[in-house]
Amino acid sequence: MLGPVLIANRGEVAARIARTCRRLGIESIAVFSEADAAALHVEAADRAEPIGPAHPRESYLSIFALLEAARRSGARMVHPGYGFLSERTEFAEACASAGLVFVGPSPAAIRAMGGKAEARALAEKAGLPCLPGDPGADQSDEALEAAAARVGFPVMIKAIGGGGGRGMRLVASPEGFAAALAAARREAAIFGDDRVMLERAVPSARHIEVQILADAHGTVLHLGERDCTLQRRHQKLVEECPAPGMSPALREELGRRACTLARAVGYVGAGTVEFIAEAPLHPDRVWFMEMNTRLQVEHPVTEMVTGLDIVEWQLRVAAGEALPFRQEDIAWGGHAVEARLCAEDPSRNFLPSPGRLALLRLPAEAEGLRVDSGIREGDALSPFYDSMLAKVIAHAPTREAALEKLAAALDGCVAEGVRLNAAFLAAALRAPEMREARMDTRFLEAARKRLLDSLAKEPALP
Repeated sequence: MLGPVLIANRGEVAARIARTCRRLGIESIAVFSEADAAALHVEAADRAEPIGPAHPRESYLSIFALLEAARRSGARMVHPGYGFLSERTEFAEACASAGLVFVGPSPAAIRAMGGKAEARALAEKAGLPCLPGDPGADQSDEALEAAAARVGFPVMIKAIGGGGGRGMRLVASPEGFAAALAAARREAAIFGDDRVMLERAVPSARHIEVQILADAHGTVLHLGERDCTLQRRHQKLVEECPAPGMSPALREELGRRACTLARAVGYVGAGTVEFIAEAPLHPDRVWFMEMNTRLQVEHPVTEMVTGLDIVEWQLRVAAGEALPFRQEDIAWGGHAVEARLCAEDPSRNFLPSPGRLALLRLPAEAEGLRVDSGIREGDALSPFYDSMLAKVIAHAPTREAALEKLAAALDGCVAEGVRLNAAFLAAALRAPEMREARMDTRFLEAARKRLLDSLAKEPALP
């Protein structure tokens, strides 16, 4: 297999990729900004290269700085992780031009799936059901308002080039459309593209996604689905595999849809096709939403249920290897649930909580319990970077057992110097809506005060 691998990212994902590289005997090279010189992901790799100041624009988002680090280090492959430049066509192209193997799909596939409107058009052409919507060909306020009336309310405004929940606004009625459109455009501009599209909103929505894996020899497989319904501000906080209420027949149908789309764009590598669904789950109530052309934050739950290391197969496929297994060889065992441990304050509408970790206690890894972390006690949490510090993942024979194992692990998370969302997430995992799989994408925010009030150690909202 090719190597060394430059990991063009930071934090827990960089440490996680380095762990697989070490197991495979591949040399890993971390990169670090001035704020991350002593970070855990630097220590996790075999070597490390500096890439500039703390601000992401001058370090982790600088293609020039990353390629220079690759040149200095003698790297042959570049793994982008997720976030930052992982879905930027120009980064994949720059890696290829520099003679580096980009661990991900081709620039053409990234481009095809990169814009939500373009991805929707390709999905419709491939026969995937999509919600009523408007691609935003005319971006004038008047045209979009008229399109929203045709699509019907409630309507979702989506940044065409956005991600991570940014540039999205749910609009319940025509009266709120103009203000929501302006807000969505402001957020969309962060991605260098302030265009938006419209899509009919689904009340009581479930967020279901299918993990796919494809090689350069014509094999396209799915690794089952994940439920990512528990969110705040359209950003996921809890994910699980398999999705509750998912029948084997529906799993195969969504897997077929995901693989069909992957084949349509000549996809190679690991990727995720996302769907919006309405309970109870049924093929007629599941619609294509978007495709993520990278490793997903929540990939560990799929790994724990299937026994496959997705990062390993990303590396092997990028090196030209063929997948040695077939669809019928993939088995799903037990249930896995992941919580994103973030430095944020749920009592203040999930406001980020940067600071220095004077004390940190995370659960110890054990049978059926995994911790992917990018921080340690004493670290300073910079406001420049995402508030997610670690992921805690539990696996058990049943969903009920996995939920309780994860909640108990979160009970043991302690931090001083910053606020953590661990206790709040433990309360959410124990809520009847979650235990009975009656949750929807609005659950965490709608139940926030009730969940906080249930915590003896957390202050009630003013």
